[in-house]
Amino acid sequence: QVQPVESGGGSVQAGGSLRLSCVVSTYTHCMYDMSWARQAPGGRRELIATLFNNGRMSYDDSVKGRFTISLDNAKNTLYLQMNSLKPEDTAMYYCKTDAYPRLGHSGTCTLDAWGQGTLVTVSS
Repeated sequence: QVQPVESGGGSVQAGGSLRLSCVVSTYTHCMYDMSWARQAPGGRRELIATLFNNGRMSYDDSVKGRFTISLDNAKNTLYLQMNSLKPEDTAMYYCKTDAYPRLGHSGTCTLDAWGQGTLVTVSS
C-alpha cells in the first residue's frame, strides 16, 4: 500500500478558496472510503469530510456548506474544495484511505492509510 500524497495547501485570506489534492493508490480487489482530516495547532486530528465507497458523502458541521469532497477516478485523485475559508480553518490537512476487500476477492486491503499532510493557513 502506497501512502496518499497531498498537495495544494498554502496561505489565503479569510473568505478565499483553496483546492487540496490527494493522489491515492488503489487496487481493484479493494473498495475504498476516502477522507480528509485536519489538525489545528495544539489540537487533535479530526475527520472533516468522507466519501464512502457507496458514493455517500459526509461532512463535519464545521465545514458543511463550505467544503466539498470529490474523486476523479481517472486520475486517482481525491479533492477537497474549500470555499469561504475562515481563520479557524488553519490546520494541517491530511488525506486518509480505508480499503476493504470486495466480496469474492482475496488480497490485502489496508485500513487507515494517511498522507503526510499539507498546511493551510487562513489569515484574517
